[in-house]
Amino acid sequence: MAIKKQVIKTKPVVKVTFSIDAKEANTASVVGDFNNWNPAEGELSKLKTGTFKATFELPKDNSFEFKYLVDGTYVNDPEADSYAYNEFAGAENSVLAL
Repeated sequence: MAIKKQVIKTKPVVKVTFSIDAKEANTASVVGDFNNWNPAEGELSKLKTGTFKATFELPKDNSFEFKYLVDGTYVNDPEADSYAYNEFAGAENSVLAL
């Protein structure tokens, strides 16, 4: 799993690339505060290597809770900036700081 951030100097956004290795999986999405936890809006594309990947433009100077949804199972990113306990989910979420 990996998170790559690219600051865009001409816009108030950061290009964030999410990727997760899931060779056996059929579907993967990144869901979080930035897309209302909607898997359809955070769909990742499967590469030939078995890695799922996508890039999103997110507003800078923010932090967002998120998880990966891989074949219906929620997974945290071990490379997240931090983790936050979420009462609604009853579990920790990954945190992305921009």
